[in-house]
Amino acid sequence: MKKILFPTDFSHVSNNAFIYALKLADSINAEIITMHVYHLPQVNYINVSEYLHEIYDVTELSHFENYKDEVPVLRRIAEENNLDHVKISHVLILGNLIEEIQKITKHEFIDFIVMGTKGVSGLKETFLGTVATKVMNDVKAVVLAIPERCKYEPVKNLLFITEYQADDTQSFLKVKALAKVFQAHIECLRVVPQHRENNINNMRNWEELIDNHNIKLHSVTGNDVEGIILNFIDSHKINMIAMHVHRKNFFEKLFEISLSKKLAFHINIPILAIHE
Repeated sequence: MKKILFPTDFSHVSNNAFIYALKLADSINAEIITMHVYHLPQVNYINVSEYLHEIYDVTELSHFENYKDEVPVLRRIAEENNLDHVKISHVLILGNLIEEIQKITKHEFIDFIVMGTKGVSGLKETFLGTVATKVMNDVKAVVLAIPERCKYEPVKNLLFITEYQADDTQSFLKVKALAKVFQAHIECLRVVPQHRENNINNMRNWEELIDNHNIKLHSVTGNDVEGIILNFIDSHKINMIAMHVHRKNFFEKLFEISLSKKLAFHINIPILAIHE
């Protein structure tokens, strides 16, 4: 059975993303492991060693009580969506969130990570947004990020952003397999800046990867990358976008520059990040 890791802070954003985790689990016959990571508070007063045991006990008990109250909320979401048959287990961990996600992903052989992400407010990125970009960059798993205003709808039209290079093919095959599960159509899109040569040979090589009429290849020339992608999403009624993480910090940059504000946060469709 495949496994889906669902890191959560039990916020509205996370609970909304949980529906996608449930739907994905149901589609691929997977179990879900929900994960909540907490930190102990910083203590600065003198003679802290005298109270350290008490601090640990009180803090851990508090987190456990809050966690115990929130778990039934997730079960209720499953029941309301007629997905209470999906196997769900829960983990409460003291530690660093990214490190613990990396550990459990490796130890449990996680196939997908599904998590909610919030937008930006001015120049300050929210906690979930920061975590999502770090997970996309640093954790070797397929990550599905669900924007806060994204409402679940079946995935019928999936957009794969690509350069039609050889190192994109494995990611594409994963997207292709997922699209088959969803019975979704795939649109592959390359945006070529006007100063660069549009090498059509790579695109022709990719035609060998297409074995049905449910996949189309596109190449558009223009310097307004984000604008072209947004227009494509709108005109083709895209309801999931997928990308290969080519290099470290790619998604941090994506979430910080104008492309992120237009694409990652201002459109309400899931973003599928496939680690190299």
